[in-house]
Amino acid sequence: MSNNEFGRVMSIPMEQRKMSHWDMFATWIGANANNGTWYIGGVIAAAGMWTGATALIVAGILSYICLGFASYMGYKTGLPAMALTRASFGLKGSFIPSIINVVQFIGWTAANTFIAAISISVILHDVFGLAIYQNHGYLGITIGILIMGILHLISISLGQRSIQMIERIGIILVFVFVIWETIVVFQHVSFTSIAHWQPKANIRLSFGNAIDVLAAFNLAWVTAAADFSRFTPNAKAATTTSFLGANIGLFWFAFIGLFATIATAITLNSYDPNNSDPSTIASKLGLGIIALLVIVITSTTANAVNLMAAGSALTNMFKKLDLTPALWIVTIIATFVSFVPLFFATFLDAFTSFLDLIGMFLGPEIAIFFSRFLYYSSPKV
Repeated sequence: MSNNEFGRVMSIPMEQRKMSHWDMFATWIGANANNGTWYIGGVIAAAGMWTGATALIVAGILSYICLGFASYMGYKTGLPAMALTRASFGLKGSFIPSIINVVQFIGWTAANTFIAAISISVILHDVFGLAIYQNHGYLGITIGILIMGILHLISISLGQRSIQMIERIGIILVFVFVIWETIVVFQHVSFTSIAHWQPKANIRLSFGNAIDVLAAFNLAWVTAAADFSRFTPNAKAATTTSFLGANIGLFWFAFIGLFATIATAITLNSYDPNNSDPSTIASKLGLGIIALLVIVITSTTANAVNLMAAGSALTNMFKKLDLTPALWIVTIIATFVSFVPLFFATFLDAFTSFLDLIGMFLGPEIAIFFSRFLYYSSPKV
């Protein structure tokens, strides 16, 4: 076996790595600056602003310290995340964490796709009069999912290169959108009112439960960090830049979801976590079709990262499968999986069931990464 080969998974040599500090920063901001992060912010709004904000900060910092460690392993070895588990599990044994990663990142793609499809269904309602998803409008949501599937196929068409381009462009739109959203939210409801709002006792989320929700959300990225850091020649870009980008994306969008959901609850005099998705809030705050289109675009940038992680895990399972066809396969599967929430009473039910499922596996899987961290960070590697 050559120095650049690990069970037929090729290590990326330093001279072939092209991802700069900005690329790593944009990748991880884009990974978290999306609909799913907004939705998580809306869900933890049930803890109240101060409790939810504290849980968000604590969980974000601790989770993405882990991300920095895992990202360093990818930088040091040039190997994808799932190939790194072979040292602990062996070649065939590494299929177990690979399957977990394929399932969870297809799941995250589907969740973001469904939220973006809600935005498309609202646009179709405004333009063509189709019923929205919340009013049992299944035609609009179906069209939305199919449109998102096409956008995802376009975004991953050139493999890692096209994903890098999507993140560079998408991050600009993310900045514009979130600034706009922030201004509009505080035009409707003051910060003081948001800070003093408290949910009813029967729906209140405790600090511990909020941490559990956020941990299942944040730690998923740790198992994919090496899939991106293996393309950068700079250790600081892999670690510090990744940590900062992931936290900025998380804090910015989750806080907007938190504030916007509480603002909507104050305006309507009721809190419903099912109304936490950005499309519903954008409509109720009167942001219009442009905001809904930006929500769709930000979902595409985030899912480019999800699909990259799922595709990389798939290549670990099938040695003859290259990354680009793997990306096509997981994208098509994710499009079909995006219809699963239609079989649940609400999207929130499907979302929480998904979080419970992946939460059972993330702890042991991440422990495997840390068991190898000292080995890969030693001067001998």
